[in-house]
Amino acid sequence: MPSVPLSIVVPCYNEEGCLAELHRRLSAAAQGVVGDAYEIVLINDGSKDRTWPIMQELAEADPHLVAINLSRNHGHQLALTAGLDLCAGERILIIDADLQDPPELLAEMLKTMDEQSADVVYAVRRARAGETAFKRGTAKAFYRILFKLSEIEIPLDTGDFRLMSRRALDALLALPEQARFIRGMVAWVGFKQVPILYDRAERHAGETNYPLRKMLRLAVDAITGFSTAPLRFASHVGLWLVAASILLIGYIAIGFFTGSAIQGWTSLMLVVVILGAVQMFVLGMIGEYLGRVYVEAKKRPLYIVAEIAGHAGSRPQLGHVADHAPVRMPALPEPTRSPPAKRRASSAAGRSRAAPARKSSRTEN
Repeated sequence: MPSVPLSIVVPCYNEEGCLAELHRRLSAAAQGVVGDAYEIVLINDGSKDRTWPIMQELAEADPHLVAINLSRNHGHQLALTAGLDLCAGERILIIDADLQDPPELLAEMLKTMDEQSADVVYAVRRARAGETAFKRGTAKAFYRILFKLSEIEIPLDTGDFRLMSRRALDALLALPEQARFIRGMVAWVGFKQVPILYDRAERHAGETNYPLRKMLRLAVDAITGFSTAPLRFASHVGLWLVAASILLIGYIAIGFFTGSAIQGWTSLMLVVVILGAVQMFVLGMIGEYLGRVYVEAKKRPLYIVAEIAGHAGSRPQLGHVADHAPVRMPALPEPTRSPPAKRRASSAAGRSRAAPARKSSRTEN
């Protein structure tokens, strides 16, 4: 498999306003550290704007650029997985297309990797410009809750912006699960990983493509993928409810034998509602884990590539790449038909030729 010293992998969704500046800054940063020995891998994750046509134009003009068009919107983590699966670099930079993470940090990350003999250099957000207080607060809370619940040490305030060695990437690609939380999976594979601090900028253009719904889905994937604490919580709640039930049965028994009336329908209904809510919550957590088992059991490819512009230097391990672009069948020519008057004349001539033949056959008989 042909390789290059550096691959830069960028998942994109509705990023038409960022692509030109992104390409310029990524190219300058790569050329500054490895010369012409690099590739930029852009993945179009089912964008609804002109992201894919712009990618095709960039790929035609720049031989270093590989544009990958997924068959539909697979989601950020699976689009990133597709790029990592198809890139050919010995070192791989992961970065988002919105330019909130500065490509110019590449030189410092490479230097840190060489000086500390690290396999992963991950960027820790020191400041987050252009984000609301709600998003900053929820992100901070999420990383700390995940840190407490996770069975491995996942760095705080860290996104997917990082530089990886080829052996670290190969280890990551050996993990085939569908519900992917890449920053947690990179932490799970181990090797020497070192942080680097940076200030996150505002988005270059457009609007965020990660609304609250997607953030909550990512949070659930992260917690259920790297922690069994919710299941243990369900067990602990069940034990406490059993103990409370035993006490309640004792209280009812004492009231029955002493002849005192047990009053309080309101409190009784409150207990019933609380127990019902806890039971539904526990069932929901069990269902979440069971759903993950169901999805993994189907063993579907993680992504499907419809088209590639440029040369992808690697064969897919986790997905499927369509062999051919869709072919349009040529339209069949319509059958020629004679005008109605001509058809009538032709049929009359045919009848007149057939009449003598029938007459001669009667004469011979």
